[in-house]
This record gives sequence, C-alpha cells and structure tokens, in this order.
Amino acid sequence: MTPTAATSADSGKVKRAGSSGIGEGRPGFLWAAPAAVFFGLFAIVPLIMVAVLSFASWDGLSAPEFAGLDNWKKLLDDPVMIKSLWLSVLLTLLGVVVQTPLSILLGVWAAGHQRNRAVLSAIYFVPMLLSIAAVSVLWRAVLDPNFGVPAQAKWLFGDGNLFGMQSSAIGVLVFVSTWQFTPLHTLIYQGAARAVPPVLYQAAQIDGAGTVRQFFHITLPQLRNSIITSMILMVVGGLTTFDTVLILTQGGPGSDTTISAYYMYQKAFKSFDYGAASAIALLLVLVSTLISLIVVRLSGYDKMRSTMEGL
Repeated sequence: MTPTAATSADSGKVKRAGSSGIGEGRPGFLWAAPAAVFFGLFAIVPLIMVAVLSFASWDGLSAPEFAGLDNWKKLLDDPVMIKSLWLSVLLTLLGVVVQTPLSILLGVWAAGHQRNRAVLSAIYFVPMLLSIAAVSVLWRAVLDPNFGVPAQAKWLFGDGNLFGMQSSAIGVLVFVSTWQFTPLHTLIYQGAARAVPPVLYQAAQIDGAGTVRQFFHITLPQLRNSIITSMILMVVGGLTTFDTVLILTQGGPGSDTTISAYYMYQKAFKSFDYGAASAIALLLVLVSTLISLIVVRLSGYDKMRSTMEGL
C-alpha cells in the first residue's frame, strides 16, 4: 500500500470513529424514563382528563354527563369570563414590562464584583424562598386599610383602601408579584451575564466604549436567549396566578380583579360547575401555549443554533 493510500485509509478511519463517537457518553432513554413517567402521570393524564371534562356537565358528586359544546358556549357568552381573560393578559403584560428591565439590571449588577455584592444578593433573594401564600398574607397585613401602612400614611394613600379601586388593586397585585418573583429572573440573568466572555468587554474598552455602551451593545445581545426564557416563564406564571388574587383581593372590588384562574376556582369550588371550570383551565393552557409560541417565533429563538448566548 502506498503512503498516500495509507494516509487516506487512516483519515477515513478517524472520520468514521469521530462520526460514530458523536453520541457516545449520552444517556439512553431509560435515564429519562422516570421523568417521562412522572410528567405523564401528573401533567399529560390530568390535561387529558380536563379536556374531557370541558365537554361534560359535572357537579363533583354525580356521574359526569356529556354536554357537547355547552360549557364553551356559556363561557363565550359570559361577560365575567371575557373580562377575566383580559385582566389575566393585562396583569401578565404589566408583570413582563415591570419585571424584565428590573431583573436585567439587578442580574447584571449581581454578576459583577462589587463590594458586599454577595451579601446584598443573598438578602435580595429571600422573597424567592417564601411561598406565594405567605407573601400574600404578609402584604395583605402590611397594606391593610385599617391597621396597615396606608392607614398611617393617608397623606400618601388617600383613604388608605388600596383594594377598593380597580387601578390600585391591580397595582398591588403587580407590586407583590414583582417583589417575590423578580429575584428568580434576576438569578437567571446573573448566570447568563457571568457567561459573557470577558474578552468582549476588553475589546470594547480598547475601542473606548463606556459602561452604558457596553451594556447595550454587548450585555443585552448576549442575554437574548435568557430574556426569551424569562419572558416565557413570566407569561405562563402570570396567566396561572391564583394564590395572590385569592388572598389579597378575592377578585374584588366586585369582579375587577377576577382573573381567569380565580374565576376557574369560583366555578369549580363555589358553583360546583366542574365542566365550565375545566373549559377555563383548558383555555388557559391554550392561551399560554399560543403566547409562548408567538414570543419564540417573533424573537427568532427557535432559529438559534449556537450554544453561545445571543449568537
């Protein structure tokens, strides 16, 4: 065999070995089986059951009866349902608009090397460790119109009843959600900001770019994937918010803060109309999925192939 042929044969062997070794070291399907079974039992199966119940009439005691599209027709003709859906979307949008820039700024700051940064970050992340119910009870007491802060500072809060008007009640819900969940998204941006290659900032400094210019031209583009991920989490979390409304406003005043998830609770556990409640639940799933897909499509997230942020 000539040296050229031997070299070609050796290179062919190397290529075949490399191509066959791409999947080496990856766990097989059996490793994912426990998670797949868990997800199927506690996510897929309940979702299928809810979809079936959305076409049935059931009070929770007697046997379900097939009702066709009656539940869906009643929801479309229900003004409270239409209002609750718009309120859910409004609260979700407000949450995204408020939490996203705040989380980015805090996350980028926490990724730095400032003095006492670790201590301040640990303190700031405390709300993330508390349950939604505990946080809601805490702020309900703090904002109580009779004994809370508004009652002692009527010069700032007027009559002190922040839960008596729709605008102020929605503001309270947005504030409480921001106070608790901003640390979670801050943690996402902190990890992403630390993954930005330092050489990019070094090159920018050589070119004379300041801190603000580096933030907008390097940091934000590199956080693109994390921003989309964070926004999707906000959308899903915002549309399924329930505990905060239940404890803080109970859907009031009137039905001014009755979002879809709370209205689903009222239909199921107060009106005992589990068919209509299931239809609302399925509608929330569809709306959340649709909005998430729109965010992914418009952002170009689905077309990204690089493992590097923002590339």
